[in-house]
Amino acid sequence: MVLATAHANGITIAYETSGNPLDPPVLLIMGLGMQLIAWPQDLVDGLVEQGYYVIRFDNRDIGLSSKLGQHKKPNLMWAYLKALAGLKPSAAYTLNDMADDALGLLDALGVPRAHVVGASMGGMIAQIFAARHANRTLSLTSIMSSSGRRGLPGPTAAARGAMMRQADPDDRQAVIDRALGVYRVIGSPSYPTPERTLRANIERAIERGANPDGVARQMIAILASGDRTPLLRRIRCPSLVIHGAADALVPVACGVDTAQAIPGARLHVIEGMGHDLPQQLTERLLALLDQHLRGNMTAELPPLAAHRAGSGTHP
Repeated sequence: MVLATAHANGITIAYETSGNPLDPPVLLIMGLGMQLIAWPQDLVDGLVEQGYYVIRFDNRDIGLSSKLGQHKKPNLMWAYLKALAGLKPSAAYTLNDMADDALGLLDALGVPRAHVVGASMGGMIAQIFAARHANRTLSLTSIMSSSGRRGLPGPTAAARGAMMRQADPDDRQAVIDRALGVYRVIGSPSYPTPERTLRANIERAIERGANPDGVARQMIAILASGDRTPLLRRIRCPSLVIHGAADALVPVACGVDTAQAIPGARLHVIEGMGHDLPQQLTERLLALLDQHLRGNMTAELPPLAAHRAGSGTHP
């Protein structure tokens, strides 16, 4: 396991590699405000054991990667209202820039092509990467993400309230309590994570490289990037969409829509899964990923049955 930094796309990107560099590379892209350490270690270790070279990194504005403090903290409420009105808010950067960060990291590492796996906002970045950099993409996996298409259902009222709740960044306990409140609402109801574990993960992230202003800029990047449906239709690599049926932040309809927009994509809905990667689902996720990355994914159920049963795949 190697933790290092690379200069790519005009910024410094902190990254970590695990496994043999000669094995097929898997690039993991994490979501809004989350650092590379948010990828469960058991999932990373499992991918290595399956014979993959795992690369994970901190997105810009979070963790140990470059913080873009030259840009002021955006007004999230104003940006959200503009987005609701169909207007794109002004942004310090977009998800396209973040996809170019990922490309720059692969260039810096000398990796010609990779399996690209993204969660939440990371899934959006992975989608853009696969569409715009087809010659660098072996496969795409979009987890608990969305196409950004207008008209899709948004977060539940409870999830939106938890996400929009403010905490004094100088009050460590308030920051921890706010994050705990978010995880309680959006976590997997059938696969709960012990609060002790959640608290430890939150404290570790705060100590390593929290950046509230950066999280706000990442959120604006999502709003400013708009509908990716036309882009998704350009994707030609093998694609898998994984989504939790109990996702309160990005409802499962968003995953269904994403799979429908990507030619030949397969959808796997997991009952009881929310907007997280609970330890109880690690083995299931590893099996899905291994089948997909090796090209062995088969359609076990017809489309509608797969969605209703929550345990199958479909084209």
